[in-house]
Amino acid sequence: MIKLYHNPRCKKSREGLAILEASGKDFEIIKYLEDIPSKSDIESILDKLKISPIDLVRTQEKIWKENFKGKPLSDSEVIDALHEYPKLIERPIVVNQDKAVIGRPPENIKGIL
Repeated sequence: MIKLYHNPRCKKSREGLAILEASGKDFEIIKYLEDIPSKSDIESILDKLKISPIDLVRTQEKIWKENFKGKPLSDSEVIDALHEYPKLIERPIVVNQDKAVIGRPPENIKGIL
């Protein structure tokens, strides 16, 4: 089943949700700020996105700037930060079987459906 890692307060995430709803396909909404992905979930998402952990980080977030910016972090430490502070996770993310995309721009989602 298709999964949408969603933040209802984010405009791009809401646009991604609208694209999924319009597709007519079944999907599951994961409100990742409430249902925080495990470290292994994050690793799986990164593998499907084919990106490194730092590429999933919202580096302009205050949490990142105050706690992590400029520090030499391993991939494992970045994953730990994403798990501890899920607000740092780029959004929306759509996972469809063994592939995933970040919905920025939201039209990226159409390519995975």
